[in-house]
Amino acid sequence: MTYFAHSTAVIDEGATIGEETKIWHFSHIMSNAIIGTKCNLGQNVFVADQVVIGNGVKIQNNVSVYGGVTLEDDVFLGPSMVFTNVQAPRSFYEQKSYAKTSVGQGATIGANATVVCGNNIGAYALIGAGAVITSDVEAFSLMVGVPARRIGWVSRYGLRLVFNDDGTAKCPKSTEEYQLIDGKVTIKSS
Repeated sequence: MTYFAHSTAVIDEGATIGEETKIWHFSHIMSNAIIGTKCNLGQNVFVADQVVIGNGVKIQNNVSVYGGVTLEDDVFLGPSMVFTNVQAPRSFYEQKSYAKTSVGQGATIGANATVVCGNNIGAYALIGAGAVITSDVEAFSLMVGVPARRIGWVSRYGLRLVFNDDGTAKCPKSTEEYQLIDGKVTIKSS
């Protein structure tokens, strides 16, 4: 075994788990789930059948990643954040056709935030604690509130970007420059 699983974790036969991944207390990984390398899944994490998790993903305590969710590399899920997976849940009949939700590379979803199924989150977006995502989120967006609204933009490092009149900004931590064109942020080519 090339990954670590705490003795209380349950890993169903057929799950694929990458090297150097750590799965902690009372977590449950279902069969046919795919988890990449160097991930860290905290206490009481549930990963459903058919979920795909990239490399370097960190999932904090008490998070359930339901069917239909894909997490790209380096995603961070804060404690007790929630994904939904059915548009109109009812207890009296079972639904197995899950809405697809994708979380882009390097995105962060804060503690207790909710992502309503079928809404995608762009690369390096930062979703504030307690926010409720009810529509797609552009890459590098800073989202807060219920329902969530964009209040600005962040760099790959999660730091606020302040754009000049010409639509460019520089990350305060790195030398990366960003450009804002037609409501979309990209890393500026040199």
